[in-house]
Amino acid sequence: MAYDVIVVGGGPAGSTAATVVAMRGHRVLLLEKETFPRYQIGESLLPSTVHGLCGLLGVADEVERAGFTLKRGGTFRWGSNPEPWQFSFAMSPRVPEPQSTAFQVERSRFDEILMRNAAANGVEVRENCAVREVLEDGDRCTGVRYVDADGTTHTARARHVVDASGNTSRIHRTLGDRIHSDFFRNLAVFGYFAGGARLPEPQRGNIFCAAFDAGWLWYIPLRDNLTSVGAVVSPELRSLVQGDPREAWTNLIAACPEVAAKLEGVPTSTEPPYDQVRVRKDYSYWKEKFWAPGMVLVGDAACFVDPVLSSGVHLATYGALLAARSINSCLDGELAEETAFAEFESRYRHEYSLFYKFLISFYDMHRDEGSYFWSAKKLTEVDAAETAAFAELVGGLASGDMLAELRTAAADLGRSVEELAVATDGTNPLYSSRVVGETFQEGRNLQDEALHGPAADHRGSGLVVSKDGLSWERS
Repeated sequence: MAYDVIVVGGGPAGSTAATVVAMRGHRVLLLEKETFPRYQIGESLLPSTVHGLCGLLGVADEVERAGFTLKRGGTFRWGSNPEPWQFSFAMSPRVPEPQSTAFQVERSRFDEILMRNAAANGVEVRENCAVREVLEDGDRCTGVRYVDADGTTHTARARHVVDASGNTSRIHRTLGDRIHSDFFRNLAVFGYFAGGARLPEPQRGNIFCAAFDAGWLWYIPLRDNLTSVGAVVSPELRSLVQGDPREAWTNLIAACPEVAAKLEGVPTSTEPPYDQVRVRKDYSYWKEKFWAPGMVLVGDAACFVDPVLSSGVHLATYGALLAARSINSCLDGELAEETAFAEFESRYRHEYSLFYKFLISFYDMHRDEGSYFWSAKKLTEVDAAETAAFAELVGGLASGDMLAELRTAAADLGRSVEELAVATDGTNPLYSSRVVGETFQEGRNLQDEALHGPAADHRGSGLVVSKDGLSWERS
């Protein structure tokens, strides 16, 4: 069976790519190894996803009606100030009030909304289908071989294959190695409580992140009777965490007074699938290449940074949108494949690099010199090989220049957070920080595009977003 595009994986990245290509009228097959709804971590969204991406896909109203917890920003016990500080999206001078919120979502429900929307837009969705092999003709990917729920093997061919199968993907061997970040080489152990205290209004739905000696904890209010709690710690604690994950998780929560107090007397969840304690490791990486002839990587198959500032779903869906625009440009004969996917890779790498730089700065500004975890999260400890690899990812900078840029960004962010703690005029000093402004600029562009259509693009590549938002065109 021949298709224009085969998408492997039905999460936010896969559903986004499939929908945008199908909206152009192309024939798309989406293969998902599980049956939706299914569990997934990554529950805290950014406004760019809710008001930008979901608007472009046509599901903003459905997501709004789903009853997810409203998120106005984040609350952090982090940095030099011992008191928690608030970051509100509404304090941005660029984002209008209706566009200044996001949601805390149960990914099983959110992801299903996106995948069913793909089907509604003409995508042929097949669940319980696991891709076993990529088909190749010379150096070009030409399709996949997959197994359905009955164990029957099928062959499907397409002009393009999108690998959106997540961090465990093994189908993109021709695209080089994963480059793992030593700086972000952490371990996450996470589970759920059947409730928990909430922050006072209007921050009730905020994500709460608290640094403590062994690392940091996230605290995400999903609904009144469900709270996601995860600990991010040094990989040196791997044996302790993997020996008895639940005991380790419980002990790490107890070691962080700000989070432990919110859970006093609250039982852990017994509601499947939230009754398990899970562990993730080695999750910060990027691939050497994001595409090859006939194959493109998006979402966690391509890259992931760190969970602290909820960038995962944004980067995944943003990369998928870029990939879909490039695929449409090729299928419609508007651009040569090399030109279209060079644009995809350049933009995707740039967005990843902005969050990477921002998150290094965010870690660096926390001061706890007596902690093994935090003493390793200083710019002085950034490995030279990683700096060189990151400089190559960004392009155009030597590794020494990159380290200087990271130091400047960290100092800038630290000053802005200190100003935020004492701000009384309703403004957000964080947005005066260059690293913050650059990091969230493309998210604001997506929100503007969903409201008003594509605006002028001054990247200088010679390509801009088409008027319908579905491909590239020459400026």
